[in-house]
Amino acid sequence: MECGPCHHEENQNAILYTLLSQNLTHHRGDHSLSQQSCMCHKRRTVCLQTPQATCQAASDVLMKTISFMKNLPSFQLLPWEDQLLLLDSCWAPLFLLGLVQEMVTFEVMETPAPSMLERILLDGSCKRQAPQRAQPTLASVQRLQCCLNSFWSLDLSPKEYAYLKGAILFNPDIPGLKASSYIESLQKEAQRALQEVLALLHLEDQGRFARILLISSSLKSIPPALITDLFFQPIIGNTDILELLSDMLLMK
Repeated sequence: MECGPCHHEENQNAILYTLLSQNLTHHRGDHSLSQQSCMCHKRRTVCLQTPQATCQAASDVLMKTISFMKNLPSFQLLPWEDQLLLLDSCWAPLFLLGLVQEMVTFEVMETPAPSMLERILLDGSCKRQAPQRAQPTLASVQRLQCCLNSFWSLDLSPKEYAYLKGAILFNPDIPGLKASSYIESLQKEAQRALQEVLALLHLEDQGRFARILLISSSLKSIPPALITDLFFQPIIGNTDILELLSDMLLMK
């Protein structure tokens, strides 16, 4: 019969199809597992590799940020309520800009998992205490570092930093401001001064002003809670950082 070879070929094709299907399924499974592993890696909590040195550098930058506000006569002339609203809204992007200006770099590592004994001993006490703040994730810290790197690529001059800080600080769009019109005029003044500096230092780069404003807007996408948890929580614990900043603003 002539059907024998055909039947044998069909069997071979069936076996080959089965093997290829298994291999394809296995490959897709590996790819899916790889994606899941990557996502899990991004969600891992991290902490500073050198907390003492980095937190000290961050504290110095924060002090300079508050000093910048206090030394601006136009800021001091604002109602106290407006000063607090601007502080609440702008301290985080101004602090990040200070990190860039002071060239503060940092590395993170995966948060060490507590041992079985630590978990047993802390389990009872944790239930009686207030819940701990969430730890920063690797993905959020990488996004923060990406923003800083974008600013470093601009290589701003001291005058560019100063006027950009003014443009960020005097934000008239914050709800509840009493002197929003005056604050808007201060922001326009800072932006105009920044443009004048750019005209002198970077006459050939017509798009630099727009690029600076675009990158500076990315600083506002970084949550203040992330900055607090990463740089200041090791020092202040669960203390409200805004209360500390308000006290610093009042200090002579």
